[in-house]
Amino acid sequence: MRFIDEFRDAGLARKLARRIAAISTRPARLMEFCGGHTVAIMRNGIRQLVPPTIEMLSGPGCPVCVTANADIDKAIALAGLPGLIITTFGDMLKVPGSYTSLQKCRASGGDIRIVYSTQDALQIARDNPDKQVVFIGVGFETTAPTIAMAVKQADQEDLRNFYIHCRLKMTPPAIKALLDLGEIKLNGIICPGHVTAITGTQAYEAYARDYGVACVVAGFEPVDILQAVEMLIEQIESGEPRVEIAYTRGVRPEGNLKALEIMEEVFDTTDAGWRGIGVIANSGYKLNGRYARFDSDTAFDPEVLPVKEAEGCRCGEILRGVIRPTDCKLFRKACTPDNPIGPCMVSSEGSCAAYYQFGDIDE
Repeated sequence: MRFIDEFRDAGLARKLARRIAAISTRPARLMEFCGGHTVAIMRNGIRQLVPPTIEMLSGPGCPVCVTANADIDKAIALAGLPGLIITTFGDMLKVPGSYTSLQKCRASGGDIRIVYSTQDALQIARDNPDKQVVFIGVGFETTAPTIAMAVKQADQEDLRNFYIHCRLKMTPPAIKALLDLGEIKLNGIICPGHVTAITGTQAYEAYARDYGVACVVAGFEPVDILQAVEMLIEQIESGEPRVEIAYTRGVRPEGNLKALEIMEEVFDTTDAGWRGIGVIANSGYKLNGRYARFDSDTAFDPEVLPVKEAEGCRCGEILRGVIRPTDCKLFRKACTPDNPIGPCMVSSEGSCAAYYQFGDIDE
């Protein structure tokens, strides 16, 4: 299969690994900011293929994982309102808030429905004109255009019962926030593929210029990621950090101009709370004034209990790359996919879930 099989070629992967080992002369710390990359790295044993001098860390690249408890609690509170249907992607269902989860609310009688797209949520609103329908809008720039289009359609159809619980986030401000925190010194960033397909690479220029961090946009197959690592190591070894694209079949420097146009039409930027990091200025999207009537925050005011965090859960530190999942005392013990304590174990793109499924138990 073109563009798939050739990027899963084991011989080529081994050749790239040898090339990386040959050119690497100094320690390097790399971080990926995409849950899809985290899973691919763990599933394909990429960390074991590169030299031990290259440390690979996972950052806040899982949108479900970085959603703050306050935002989850608000969604759960909405589910308790009479005559209201909650629609959500499936990975949000089991995420624990401060006291409960959407899954438990559904088991208690809440009308919470899993959808596979915002179009499904729109159709539910059309089919239930006597109910209010809220879509839980959690995601990064990859998800934002689809939500923007749904809002535009609802406006064009004059749907009066469709709302967005808009908790969309922007990746570049989170990368900058981690660099500014300075908890870990990064030499290179494996930039997200799907996000960059929308945004383009312009935002990353500052990381190379102002922070001296090498940046390469990667695809999602093992050869993709190893190629990105090779390009990063070449930059680090030369002392010339810059922005490059290894995922040229999916990403252009200018991004997806049509998607960006739709997002600009529907959204304004806003401050957003990130799990483990806190509030990051202008790192989220909100519906702008023209489309404010579709904002669930404007339409509903449910009672929300005070926020609390799960005792012992270190998901925030894991998202910042300060520790690995295996450093958390709850990992594989109290916290498992069947009984997740934090969102990093819930989402299929969460670091804890990836380590649980593909990692070495003894590491």
